[in-house]
Amino acid sequence: MERIPMTINGEARLREELSHLKSVERPKVIAAIAEAREHGDLKENAEYHAAREQQGFIEGRIQEIESKLSAAQVIDITKIERTGKVLFGVTVRLINMDTDQEVTYQICGEDESDIKAGKISISSPIARALVGKMEGDIVAIKVPSGTVEYEIDSVEHL
Repeated sequence: MERIPMTINGEARLREELSHLKSVERPKVIAAIAEAREHGDLKENAEYHAAREQQGFIEGRIQEIESKLSAAQVIDITKIERTGKVLFGVTVRLINMDTDQEVTYQICGEDESDIKAGKISISSPIARALVGKMEGDIVAIKVPSGTVEYEIDSVEHL
């Protein structure tokens, strides 16, 4: 089984979602199905079909999360020696060589990525270009508008 890298926060968020689905959403949809059944003919009962569809979604998401957690390789970046090298879990500050604009990204797992929050997936083109490089390196990253050169200003283990 292929391991799925994730940060401690990413694992915690998945566990919270799993707990919520099992303890809140699953019982709620089961109650909705039971109530819809009481309304009689199931063939023409829209509430019943909607509740069953929701149940399928919830059960599918529970299975997906359980599968990801069982394959998770949780990486605590704070316990990894600081070498200035870009690794999974680090927070990287980059300086655009053309505009001097700074951007900061944390390299995380796919479920955690949120570009607005500065979290990029390990499988994103930016993260793939950065991993293995060192503080001070200049990295050319292909973006939709062409190629942008960034200097790796700092690598933090937060």
